[in-house]
Amino acid sequence: MTKLISIVVPMYNEAENVDALIAAISDLSRKISERWGFSVEVIINDNASTDQTFERIRVAQASAAPLPLTLRVFRFSRNIGFQRSILVGYRKSKGDAVVQMDADLQDPPSLVLDFIQKWTEGYYVVYGVRRQRREGPMITGLRKLFYRILDRISIDDLPYDSGDFRLVDRRLVDVICEMQDQDPYLRGLIATLGTRQVGIPYDRDARQRGRSKFGLADLVRLSLDAVTNHSVVPLRLASYVAFGVMALVCVLIALYFGAWVIHGHSLPAGFTTQLLVQLFGIAILAGLIGLQGEYISRIYKQVKERPLAVIETAAEREQSGSEGSEQIEVLWFGTGNKK
Repeated sequence: MTKLISIVVPMYNEAENVDALIAAISDLSRKISERWGFSVEVIINDNASTDQTFERIRVAQASAAPLPLTLRVFRFSRNIGFQRSILVGYRKSKGDAVVQMDADLQDPPSLVLDFIQKWTEGYYVVYGVRRQRREGPMITGLRKLFYRILDRISIDDLPYDSGDFRLVDRRLVDVICEMQDQDPYLRGLIATLGTRQVGIPYDRDARQRGRSKFGLADLVRLSLDAVTNHSVVPLRLASYVAFGVMALVCVLIALYFGAWVIHGHSLPAGFTTQLLVQLFGIAILAGLIGLQGEYISRIYKQVKERPLAVIETAAEREQSGSEGSEQIEVLWFGTGNKK
C-alpha cells in the first residue's frame, strides 16, 4: 500500500502567502512522489482569518489545474491559537507521517525531504534545529537563552533552538491525540515521548510576504506554556522561599528569646512576648505555604496525565523462537491500558 505523508499548515491572515505556499508544497509533493512514491495530503487550518486567506485557499482548491496532492481545508469559528491549530491538524491527518510547517515559508520546504529520509531510516521524530535566524540579535539571543534556561529547569530533556517544524510518525501522533492538555506545548510534549528522534540543522529565512502575526504577547504566552508544562521549579521556588523564611524566623525567635533571658530587665514590658508571638505566627504560615507548594507540584504532575511509559520496541521469546515488534505501545497509570 502506498504510504501517505500529511503536511499540516496553520494559517492566520496569510492571504499574501497562499499562492507561494501552494506552489512550494506542490513542488515538494512531486519530489516526494518521484523519490519514494508516497502520496501527499495537505491540511490547512484557517484560524478564523479576517483577510482573504480562506477565500484564496478555496480558489486554489477549486482550481482546474490538477494538484499533485490532496488539499483539505478547515476554517475555525474563532482563533484557537497556534498550538491548538497544530493539534487539530494532527487529529485530522491520515498520513503514516505528519509534517508541520508554517505558512510564511521561512522554514525551507525542501528540508522536508531530509525529514522523510530520516523517517524511512527508522526515526520516529525528525525536527529542524534553527542554526541561524534572520532577525535582530537581541531577540535571537533571548530565544537561545530561554531554550537553555527551560532545559535546565525542566523535568524533561528538551532540544535547543527547535520550533514546530518537524515530522512525527503516525504512531506517536496517535499517542499525542490521546492526551488531554488544554494548553499544549507540542515541541516539548513530543520530546518527552522519547523514541528515536533526530534534529537537522538549517538556516531560517526571513519572511518575504506579509507580517508576522506572532507578537510579543504570543511569545510570552508560549513561554509560559513551556515553563508550566515542563517545570515545577516555580512551585518549588515558592516552597523554598517559604521554608527559608520559616528558618530565618526560627533563628530570630531564638535570638530574641536569648536577649530576653540575658537582658530582660532592659526591654520594654511585653515587647518580647508580642514579638515572639508574631514571629511564631509567621513561621507557621510560611511552613504551611511551603507544604502547599509541595502538594500543588504533585497535583500538577498528576493532572498532566502523561503515560507511564512508551514502549518503542518489544522482543519476546517463546518456544517457537524469538519475535520482535516495532509497534508503539503506551502504558498509562492505573489498571489496564487507557487506549
